[in-house]
Amino acid sequence: MKIGVPKEIKPQENRIGLTPDSVKDLVSNGHDVLVENNGGFEAGFDNSAYTSAGAKIIDKAEDIFNDSDIIVKVKEPLSNEVKMIKENQIVFTYLHLAAAKELTQGLINSKGICIAYETVTDQNGRLPLLAPMSAVAGRMSVQAGAHCLEKNQKGRGVLLGGAPGVEGGTVVILGGGVVGENAADIATGMLAKVHIVDKSEKRLSELSKKFGDKIIPQQSDNIDLKKLISEADLLVGGVLIPGAEAPKLVTKEMLKLMKRGSVIVDVAIDQGGCVETSKPTTHANPTYIVDDIVHYCVANMPGGVPRTSTLALNKVTLPFLNKLAKDGYQKALKDDPNFLAGLNVCKGNVTYKAVADTFGHKFLSPTEALN
Repeated sequence: MKIGVPKEIKPQENRIGLTPDSVKDLVSNGHDVLVENNGGFEAGFDNSAYTSAGAKIIDKAEDIFNDSDIIVKVKEPLSNEVKMIKENQIVFTYLHLAAAKELTQGLINSKGICIAYETVTDQNGRLPLLAPMSAVAGRMSVQAGAHCLEKNQKGRGVLLGGAPGVEGGTVVILGGGVVGENAADIATGMLAKVHIVDKSEKRLSELSKKFGDKIIPQQSDNIDLKKLISEADLLVGGVLIPGAEAPKLVTKEMLKLMKRGSVIVDVAIDQGGCVETSKPTTHANPTYIVDDIVHYCVANMPGGVPRTSTLALNKVTLPFLNKLAKDGYQKALKDDPNFLAGLNVCKGNVTYKAVADTFGHKFLSPTEALN
């Protein structure tokens, strides 16, 4: 098959869908790979690395979309890219459709085969293609939050790790999944006081075994969230409902309870955010202020560390891409129900129920869509 890798065009998005090593693997299996000129440059992969791996360098994204059976990206297609998707063309990337009504409609209209990294599952119901980027975003969330707490960033002027004789800052993490665990890795390393809120007692027990007394686990049904938020210097939103819009756990009214200059990092912004006052921002302009609270809501956080992120992403996406390229989408998806869970839009039909429910589209089961 012909596999196309266009350069990402989302603002400040410097990741790329395939590394040169991944290209080499695909080419060795008999596939043609088309990579857009300088598509990987900002991630540290230049054209010569791709040509050495067997890729063809293509100047225009239009030619890649026109000539490829499979389009491999990192972020969701923007409007200019959606227009280039052909009927029956496979698009394999992050989509986050529950927070993107126009994109959903555009993909329906394209009649393409749209497979979302973030809804592919594994045998334990986890999200293996989302996990590495969630880990990166979780770790970055505390780095970013710590920076935003500095006074020249309009923050409280608090050092998360404190100082000799001075207590560290308080970090409240909403969600104990991959984002929350990785945020806690960094926050505890910075010597902050760390609360992790999750609804699952089992998950909180797992986190307690890992972190010991470095964290304070909080079962969401048994806490006063308003009181906890009022104590936070940094609030990290890491709540996820797979494929669906994130629940709004923090309302605008709750912001009035927070300390002036405290910081919210809403990692869930890709799925609409878990804070009512969140709106997507970019790496170029990452923050804004509502009611004296600094909001950091960058929708593609891992794009800020593109080399690490691209390498981590390819480790998990390449085996699935090899299946698609070898067997075609029908066999590859039919043979693996976990891979099938990634099918969000197929030939004009919405095949992921949470997305269909969000926008009122008719839902067609992915199994039916493949027949």
